[in-house]
Amino acid sequence: MNAINKQSPANGPSYQEYLDRETVPVPEHLRVTDSPDLGSMRLDPTRYTSRDMHDLEVQYVWSKTWQFACREEDIPDVGDYTLYEVADLSLIVVRTSDTGIKAFFNSCLHRGRKLVTEDGCSNKFRCPYHAWTWNTDGSIAFVPCKNDFEYAGEDAFQLPEALVDTWQGFVFVNPDAKAMPLLEYLEVLPEHFKDYELGDCYKVLHVEKVVECNWKAAQEAFMESYHVIATHPNILKFMGDCNAQYDILGDHTSRAITANAVHSPHIKPLSEQEVMEETLRGSGRVLFDGELKVPEGMTARAFLAAMNREQFSKDYDRDFSEVTDAELLDAMLYLAFPNTQIWGGFLGNIVYRSRPHGHDPDKCIFDIMVLQRLPKGAEKPRGVKPTRLNVDQSFADAEELGVLAGVFDEDMNNLPHMQQGMKIAAMNGRDGLILGDYQESRIKHLHNMIDKYIDAGGQS
Repeated sequence: MNAINKQSPANGPSYQEYLDRETVPVPEHLRVTDSPDLGSMRLDPTRYTSRDMHDLEVQYVWSKTWQFACREEDIPDVGDYTLYEVADLSLIVVRTSDTGIKAFFNSCLHRGRKLVTEDGCSNKFRCPYHAWTWNTDGSIAFVPCKNDFEYAGEDAFQLPEALVDTWQGFVFVNPDAKAMPLLEYLEVLPEHFKDYELGDCYKVLHVEKVVECNWKAAQEAFMESYHVIATHPNILKFMGDCNAQYDILGDHTSRAITANAVHSPHIKPLSEQEVMEETLRGSGRVLFDGELKVPEGMTARAFLAAMNREQFSKDYDRDFSEVTDAELLDAMLYLAFPNTQIWGGFLGNIVYRSRPHGHDPDKCIFDIMVLQRLPKGAEKPRGVKPTRLNVDQSFADAEELGVLAGVFDEDMNNLPHMQQGMKIAAMNGRDGLILGDYQESRIKHLHNMIDKYIDAGGQS
């Protein structure tokens, strides 16, 4: 049974019915409706609060999976490097040539000190403790009194590497030397994203925040639109929240697609003019200043998509005439398991990433990035450095987020209370948290995959 059948018909048009209204051919990947019935789930709240669960994830998930570490434009020049860290894992991701990137375990082979503690650019990695020094290709460059260590053999001085590969400008790393190739791991993502050319985009915005919740809770806040009715009531005026489509596309990939420039079935119908005005005011998904009027007989959705189509063609020197309204307006959010979500389509592709904050299951590091397209032939700028926010700061403190800051803060305001509530739920004697069969199917899939990796690791 396809779980999409459990979506209430009272919720108005399905997402596929919105696609039926397109005036240009719809890409095959948008016509996929793949939501297998994962069964009803009661979720143990200690999965979010337990140090034991955290330790299992560190041992069997974070040490075995492909993870988005940085964008290629973050390290454009030879010698540029950045740190990717999860719990105790620390990798130096370094540009070794115009086309080469390596990822080294960030530990001196002498006495174990971390080689670097912040991003930078260098042709050497020098340990501050005893001055052991490596070239950026991992070969040893200098050891004081090296004859005292001849017994180890020359091969022992090569810095150990993690796997590294790139896709669409994203640099992925995997600590497991036996892991499957990245493109195999990403399953349908390369096919679904082939026309969106994210490799030609650059990172124009990056905000990183410490959040008082488990990494899964932060990620799950962006895996369903079911929360919009309570958390983002103003968005109901231009988002088809309960019309959203959820797909399980493979072990490592899932998707949520939600229509924009339509009103929610949860509220009284709005005029097309009202929907258009609310979309301009609150979505951040249409690039226009000034007063507009929806022509008679036209929907706000078609009108705003036509505006984007025209504006993008000018800005990016590309023909968008055969691009669907959906790809110019909608929230198409794909998961690359375990912790990265990437927006498809052509408008301001947002990227979310969630990681544990050290070994504290009650905190995580949550990143928001935005990728921007460039005109044909334009030189790609260096990716912006992240704005880092602490626990006590809000996304409103990152002015570059603009209107989106308020939306993200609405999400974040739930999460510390959710983390505390998980601990209360663990004491209430019930069977666990109650998840929706369809609208929260992606969350069920996430937990199923975490368990799959833990079970596989425990049997090896």
